[in-house]
Amino acid sequence: MKIKIINRSRHALPSYQTPFSAGMDLRANIEQERVLRPMERAIIPTGLYLALPAGYEAQVRPRSGLAIKNGITCLNTPGTIDADYRGEVGVILINLSAEDFVIRDGDRIAQLVVARCQTAEWEPVEVLDDTLRGAGGFGSTGQRG
Repeated sequence: MKIKIINRSRHALPSYQTPFSAGMDLRANIEQERVLRPMERAIIPTGLYLALPAGYEAQVRPRSGLAIKNGITCLNTPGTIDADYRGEVGVILINLSAEDFVIRDGDRIAQLVVARCQTAEWEPVEVLDDTLRGAGGFGSTGQRG
């Protein structure tokens, strides 16, 4: 699939790091270092602008290495970029660690997954089909041991 993209960053276009990768790394596009203090959140620009085809979305997701090593993750995960959005892709990061985290220009800060999505149409009814699970939720199917 080809996706139109404008790259106003100083970095190469996002790419898959291995043949079976689901996501492409997004890089920070900032003029100067940005310190993210504990529990602080910020939108980090990427310099990228997309034109996704109808029926698709791009999902901004955390990078597992940043999460486990530094406590840095994305809020609003996954962040959805709709097919009709034409603004700059920004990444909402939060520092969940107890230490400052420095973001530098070009740092890999998140990953982008392009996915097909469906448009739903509601069908109002009075009763839903019964299932084995029924209305059980929030851990109702989990078993300890």
